[in-house]
Amino acid sequence: MKTLQALAIGLLLTMPRLNAAGYDNPVIPGFHPDPSVVAVGDDFYLVNSSFCYFPGVPIYHSKDLVNWRQIGHVLDRESQLSLKEANVWGGIYAPTIRYDNGRFYMITTNVSNRGNFLVHTTDPAKGWSDPVWLKQEGIDPSLYFEDGRCYMVSNPDNGITLCEIDPLTGEQLTESRRIWDGTGGRYPEAPHIYKKDGWYYLLIAEGGTEMGHGVTIARSKDIYGPYTPNPSNPILTHFNRAGQYNPIQGTGHADLVQAPDGSWWLVCLAFRQQNGAHHLLGRETYLAPVRWDKDAWPVVNGNGTIDLTMDVPTLPLQPSAPAEPRDDFDGPDFGFEWVWLRNPDMTNYSLDNGQLRVKATDVTLDNRKSSPSLILRRQEHINFTAVTKVSLEDAPVGMEAGISIFASEQSHYDLFLTRQKNGSKAVELRYRLNELTHYEPIVPLPDGCSTVELKVTASPNTYRFACSFDGGNTYTVIADMNTRYLSTETAGGFTGTFIGLFATSPSGQGEAVFDYFDYLPETGYTTPSKK
Repeated sequence: MKTLQALAIGLLLTMPRLNAAGYDNPVIPGFHPDPSVVAVGDDFYLVNSSFCYFPGVPIYHSKDLVNWRQIGHVLDRESQLSLKEANVWGGIYAPTIRYDNGRFYMITTNVSNRGNFLVHTTDPAKGWSDPVWLKQEGIDPSLYFEDGRCYMVSNPDNGITLCEIDPLTGEQLTESRRIWDGTGGRYPEAPHIYKKDGWYYLLIAEGGTEMGHGVTIARSKDIYGPYTPNPSNPILTHFNRAGQYNPIQGTGHADLVQAPDGSWWLVCLAFRQQNGAHHLLGRETYLAPVRWDKDAWPVVNGNGTIDLTMDVPTLPLQPSAPAEPRDDFDGPDFGFEWVWLRNPDMTNYSLDNGQLRVKATDVTLDNRKSSPSLILRRQEHINFTAVTKVSLEDAPVGMEAGISIFASEQSHYDLFLTRQKNGSKAVELRYRLNELTHYEPIVPLPDGCSTVELKVTASPNTYRFACSFDGGNTYTVIADMNTRYLSTETAGGFTGTFIGLFATSPSGQGEAVFDYFDYLPETGYTTPSKK
């Protein structure tokens, strides 16, 4: 009887909520900027920028626009994505995903190598083509399909520019024509074209991807213009009195999508502030309802702002299974949550009998051109605990292996096990803050101890670093460090913080063995499934 009751409860919990209302923002937390979304039947697919991280362009699937499951990466091989010498300002900028006549297209910019290109596939979860390179320059390219034609729009020279292309060959079929300069805000970018009620609508972002960010829109009866701006622009911004106290800031870079029931929705990027006016998690993906009456302008969430808790009707919700808090490294492949800095040498990483083995190299975490032995996942929550168990094999003097809170090559906090000059092992904590480097006093390993648990506990204001020599029963706190020094406002860059496992040594010898990795969020958010 108990088994039947449990089964019945499980079925109820997994059934769609047909008259559901409300959800939490962000719908995809952590570093997931520049979202673009497409509807294909009753399925939604969403992509994000990935900058200097590999694989590139994470792709998500949803049935309800609220609950998202990562199904892979669009750019998962070096023939698609070369990131050699790309720093945290480089790599893959904003992608757009579209669908036409049975084929998916993703267009984006590799600002570190050759510029704009697109890839395509008939199944977004089973691999994409090699790049089709494009002539028209500018960042944030997008595609619009109509009557067998494919239009490309981007922003060369800070002006929204349109041309017609062949999406399978990349050939540009018409001259590039400037069609709109925006409303006067700086950095007009992120253009998307839609057609509704006989009007072509041109959606863009203005103000720069920071506090003054916003979304504006114009329309025309001809795709080449002239475009008339909405007199109520911007249609989304928090750079005003209505949004000044909102914990969400920097709203912008949006895309619109119509659901099968006729409702309209907007996805956008924004960031959550912590520790005063700082943000660390990067720009995240947010969702808002849109009212778009016939021949009218779209209205976002009633007043052009969004909230952490959205008390609005939704599509029937179909929650996916949350991510497992522990990675035991017992699978044949790495989960989709794991990424690398630039193009990695995958021979340095192996999954072996429930352990992650990482070969040390002489490339340090400070190196701005090569890929260190560093495997990372996004910090998706302001409050979390991360734990790993590490040991060293064949460790030369100076070898380091542990856990890093990584914002960039110039800014990271590293808690690691190391072999000292006298041959003994110890735990060290290092802060790298641009030109400044500081070490906390070492914690020697007890006699007979060869493995250590390393733990990082995050709160809005601090990262707490601790270690354990008794299997995690008791922890020694080494230090608390202020979060603000890894924030975008302090460290710079466009990416958010990551949690990484690494191994380095001056001689390039030695191997680190990680038994597991725990990521435990302390919040109401559900981490999207990555498998």
